[in-house]
Amino acid sequence: MKSIVQSQRQFFNTQATHSIPFRIQQLKKLKKVLKANESLMYEAIYADFKKSEFETFVSEIALVYHDIDQACKSIYKWARKKPVSTNLLNFPAKSYVLAEPLGVCLVIGAWNYPYQLSFAPMVAAMAAGCTVVLKPSELPSRTSAAMAKIISENFNVAYLKVVEGGIPETTELLNQKFDKIFFTGSTAVGKIVYKAAAEHLTPVTLELGGKSPAFVTADCNLKITVKRLIWAKFLNSGQTCIAPDYVMVDKSIEAKFLSLCKEEIEKEHFSFENGNYTQIINNRNFERITDLIEPSKVYHGGDVDAEKRYIAPTLLKNVSFDDKVMQEEIFGPVLPVISYHTLEEAISEVKNLPRPLSCYVFTSSSKVRKKVLHQISFGGGGVNEAVMHITNSNMPFGGVGMSGIGAYHGEDGFKAFTHYKSILQKSTLLELPLKYYPQTKMKLWWIKKFLNI
Repeated sequence: MKSIVQSQRQFFNTQATHSIPFRIQQLKKLKKVLKANESLMYEAIYADFKKSEFETFVSEIALVYHDIDQACKSIYKWARKKPVSTNLLNFPAKSYVLAEPLGVCLVIGAWNYPYQLSFAPMVAAMAAGCTVVLKPSELPSRTSAAMAKIISENFNVAYLKVVEGGIPETTELLNQKFDKIFFTGSTAVGKIVYKAAAEHLTPVTLELGGKSPAFVTADCNLKITVKRLIWAKFLNSGQTCIAPDYVMVDKSIEAKFLSLCKEEIEKEHFSFENGNYTQIINNRNFERITDLIEPSKVYHGGDVDAEKRYIAPTLLKNVSFDDKVMQEEIFGPVLPVISYHTLEEAISEVKNLPRPLSCYVFTSSSKVRKKVLHQISFGGGGVNEAVMHITNSNMPFGGVGMSGIGAYHGEDGFKAFTHYKSILQKSTLLELPLKYYPQTKMKLWWIKKFLNI
C-alpha cells in the first residue's frame, strides 16, 4: 500500500494531472474502456446479487457516463481563475481564487451500487486533477474483480489503481497519508474512516446513511404517491442509501394507503426472473433484515428464502418508534408504515432520530411542504418524488450530521477534490504607508476610515 501511494505521489508531483487536456483525455478514455467492458460488468454484478442489465445500466453505468460527459464539458469552467473584488485597504491590487487538485486520493466504494458509488467519485477526482486509489467493496467480489481488471489493463497504476480486499487491506490503506479520502458506506464504518483520516489531518467526504422518512399527507395524490414510493423503496431490493426507510402516513388515509401499496407491489411482480429485483447481498445482511420483520405486524409479504437470499417486498403496519425495525437503517425490502394524527406530532418524532440522508414529503399543500422541509434537517430529498434527486447533478448530494460530511456530483464533485487558493496580486506602482511603522493616531484614524468602523 505504501509503494502504491508513493508512486502516485511521485506521478502527481510531475504536474501531469494538472493539465486540463490530460484530465479530459483520461476521462474520455475511461468512458471508452467502460463501454468496451459493459458485458463484463453486467455478468459480474448479476453473479454477485442478480442485478439485471437494465437496472445496472439505468441506476449505475448511465450515471457514470453522464458524470464523465459533464466533467469533460465543464472542467475549463470549473477550474478557471475566479476574480473577486478587492477591498479599499489593499488598493491598488487585484484578487482571485485558483483551483488546484488536492493530490493523491483514496476512494472507498460501497457494495449496493458498486459501479456508480466507486466510479462516480473517481471521475470527480480525475476531473479535479487528482490521482486515485480505488477500494471497491469486497462484498460483490466479482464486481470488484471486474473493476480491478478494467482499470489495471488500461491505466497507469501511478494514476489510477484498484485495490481489492477486505478489512485488512482497507485498514492498511487508511494507515497511509492521503490528500483526500472519499468514503461511501455505513455510519459505523464512516467513524472508523474519519478517525484514521484525523491522524494525518486528511480532509474527508463521508457519504453515509440513516433512516430516511417519507411523509404522506391526506391531501396528496395518493395513487401517484404510492407508485413512486413503491418503486423507490424496492429498487435494488431496498438496498439503497436514499430509499424511503419508513413512511409517516396520515391516519385518515392509512388503510387506503396500505391497500394501494399492496396492489402496486402485486402489479409490479418483483422477482429475479423479471429483472426488477435483486438478491440480498450476503447471508449476514439477509439474517439481519429477516430479524427485523415481526410476523404479527406484516400487512403484506414477509416471505423469505435463505438459499436464494430472497426477501419478498414487505409492508409492516401498526409500527411504533420503539419497534426493532425502527432502531436501525433497514437497507432492505421492508417498509414500516407509521400513522400519525397531526403533522406536528410526526415531525417531532422524526426529529428525535439522527439527521437522515434523505427526506420525502408527498402533499399538495405548500404550507405542509414548507413545514417539513424547514423543520427537519436532512441531506437532500424530494417533494412528491423519492430517490430521483440523486439524478440531478446540478445539485450537491451529501448528508448532514450522522448521515455524512461534504457533498459531490457535478461541480460539487470537482470541489470535493479541489483546494482553492486565495491570491492577492499587488501593484508596485503605489504604496500606502498606513501598515508600516511608526504607528500613529493619524494612521489609525485612516485605517478606521477605510474599514468603515
